[in-house]
Parts: sequence; structure tokens; C-alpha cells
Amino acid sequence: MAPSINSYEAKTHRSQLLDRVERGEEIILARAGRPVARLVPIEGRTELRVAGAWRGRVHMMPDFDELPGEVGAAFRGERK
Repeated sequence: MAPSINSYEAKTHRSQLLDRVERGEEIILARAGRPVARLVPIEGRTELRVAGAWRGRVHMMPDFDELPGEVGAAFRGERK
């Protein structure tokens, strides 16, 4: 079972708790001895995205901004 830490101790040692969670540990936060929250590592991609990474790989068709008539009519509540 994951270790339980009281809220005062968690506030005092937040940086150390985050280090433990980053290493994969799960920690239960408690208030007055009663578990209320769980600190778990975020799974998946955590690195920042780079702007422009897809430059030159995605191309818009010339008619990209044109709305087909039936779609525009639907947005205006008209029936065709």
C-alpha cells in the first residue's frame, strides 16, 4: 500500500514528495488520519511541444476556408 502523509507534512515537504512521485512512487495525502487524495505520476508524454515541428509536413488545400452550402445552411438553421 502507498505511504500516507498528513496534509501539514505534505505542505512542509512538497518538493521532496514531488521528487518521489516523479520516480514512480504513489503517495496518499491524509487529513486527520483520513485519506483524501492520491499523488501519482503522470503517465505519457511530459516534454514540451515544439512550435513549428510539423512545418512543411501539413498542407492546406486551396478551398480550406470555403464552407460547403449545405453545411452553412445547417449552421443558419435552414433546411435543404
